[in-house]
Amino acid sequence: MIWELIKALIFGIVEGITEWLPISSTGHLILLDEFLSLDASDTFKEMFDVVIQLGAIMAVVVIYWKSLWPFGKQNNPKPMAQSGFGACVKKDVLQMWCKVITACLPAAVIGLLLDDWCNEHLYNAWTVAIMLILFGVAFIWIERWNKTKTPKMNSIASLKYSTVLMIGVFQVIAAIFPGTSRSGATIVGALLLGVSRTAAAEFTFFLAVPVMFGASLLKLVKCGLPATGMETAILLVGMISAFLVSVVVIRFLMSYIKKHDFTVFGWYRIVIGILVLICGIVGVIG
Repeated sequence: MIWELIKALIFGIVEGITEWLPISSTGHLILLDEFLSLDASDTFKEMFDVVIQLGAIMAVVVIYWKSLWPFGKQNNPKPMAQSGFGACVKKDVLQMWCKVITACLPAAVIGLLLDDWCNEHLYNAWTVAIMLILFGVAFIWIERWNKTKTPKMNSIASLKYSTVLMIGVFQVIAAIFPGTSRSGATIVGALLLGVSRTAAAEFTFFLAVPVMFGASLLKLVKCGLPATGMETAILLVGMISAFLVSVVVIRFLMSYIKKHDFTVFGWYRIVIGILVLICGIVGVIG
């Protein structure tokens, strides 16, 4: 029992780190399961890998609450109206949410249509390795290409709806192929479209809120709630550890990208991807 809780703690820590760094949380959880599998049913493990992301998402909600909550008279420089209920509505936050919802649409449609097929055919170490390498190369190439260019959009408020819709299309790649990284795909897309690193990272954080809540709800409906007290404890340990680690990682990443680019994450992805391929070839993982 204690060992299973320790495993859940480790899974939560890995989720908290990899959900926000563009190195693929799903990919790392799949790989971790090859070496440190939970003693639980396949249905529960499928649900666990997705639902512990709620802990990571709550870190975004806590850190960026003022930027996410659209109601309140205080700190409201752009009210919907000067009096009445509109005075309590933050126009800029509502506009941000409209952009987030727009970016969610492509992945929501594709995710619902292909969820079962992707789980059956693509959720394996080989797909993870290939996508880790491909997007690692993409990060390195884009950062080199980006060095001589000035971002056209430096804040979420400056993002056009056509831009956020295209970012949502990039997110579809991550929804289909584990190992891509949802944050990695959206950041790559945003950088290509002329968005600054800071704005790209923040929009990725905000975009994760409805996407991960939706994905978790879908898994809970499909797989059901934990069947035993032990499964509930495992899920809670995973979620809490993911939340605590995510708070640290989000703050680290936002500080890091003010002075550095994403190249180091590209090289990390390539190295890990090659190691996974080698392990697969020699039979360490399947």
